[in-house]
Amino acid sequence: MSLPPGAPPGALELPPFSLDVEALDLGPGVKAVGLELVETENREPVRGKKAAEIWSAVFPALAHEEYYVVDFFSHIDRVEEFCKARKIEYRGAGVRCVVLPQPRQGQLFQLFERFEGETFGIRAGATSQTTDAALEGDLSKRGVDAYQLAYERYLFCSVCEPEDGWVTLLSASLWASEVIRRVRPAALPFDIYIARPQ
Repeated sequence: MSLPPGAPPGALELPPFSLDVEALDLGPGVKAVGLELVETENREPVRGKKAAEIWSAVFPALAHEEYYVVDFFSHIDRVEEFCKARKIEYRGAGVRCVVLPQPRQGQLFQLFERFEGETFGIRAGATSQTTDAALEGDLSKRGVDAYQLAYERYLFCSVCEPEDGWVTLLSASLWASEVIRRVRPAALPFDIYIARPQ
């Protein structure tokens, strides 16, 4: 198990997982935070059941008391079949978009586990309680790029890439330190080291 750079000899070993949280530079006027979930020792993305457990705890904590939805904009038929089989509420939106309103944590776990190899989105905030036809239509056409024009209407819009252990959080109000503050209590049961890379 590796220790952080500059750690004194005899320092305690770090937990098996690390969540790196840092501000991202995505160009002028775009505010974003990156979250990377990796194995502490080898820096490989955390995948499978453990990753699904962690991400499904992290997102409700990020949203806090705000309403959130999950957006899928590829493999729509598979998503709909999966939701029907597990009685997860969903609605068709746009030409090629499926929206899942406020899935419970257990349902989020199932989604992260089943669709680990897909890219999908989660958005939170009061605006997500109503249909956002403009965004949902844009998601059908442009995928995650649609969030860049819409995220300021939400607490956050996030691009989830679970297989890579990566989430890009677009938000005008959540900066890296606030993300860490919200996520830390949810991460405690998983023995995760939360860090802001230098």
